[in-house]
Amino acid sequence: MTGREPVETTSLDRYGNPALPWSRADEALGASMPSQAVTSFLGTVRPDGRPCAAGVGAVWLGGDVYFTSSPDARKARNLAANPACTFSVRLEGIDIVAEGEAARVTDQDTLEQVSAIYRQAGWPAEVADSAFTAPFSAPSAGPPPWHLYRMRISTAFGVATREPAGATRWRFED
Repeated sequence: MTGREPVETTSLDRYGNPALPWSRADEALGASMPSQAVTSFLGTVRPDGRPCAAGVGAVWLGGDVYFTSSPDARKARNLAANPACTFSVRLEGIDIVAEGEAARVTDQDTLEQVSAIYRQAGWPAEVADSAFTAPFSAPSAGPPPWHLYRMRISTAFGVATREPAGATRWRFED
């Protein structure tokens, strides 16, 4: 569990199922990220207002989503202009879409903690000059360094893909 709890929970299920507990989403996120078997997507907004989506290898830590980007990548440039973003992932038993804002992480303790999680999952990330470096990354990632970003979730939606069924919106304090 993250210790972060929603301030509002609303069932969106049109069949009368009760709201899903946040713990179901939280536990699925914690058990599945990062993993090479889980594909997740970050949505950002270009300066001209057009949407942009990119696959990311994400870490769930303390109720926040962490991901990396080359500073030259479209997603990093979009976030520099507008931190609003979405995160979408299909997990065992639940699909999750989250809305929030992302900002670059530069504090050494968080960089070290997240790089250790990535290493445990098979990506040999190391911290260098407030960013990550490694002998390899995703083919589309470009060369190092890769900056670390933290997405703070303001609203999340969950749709159960196994029993107990349900669809829920959770809102969090900003």
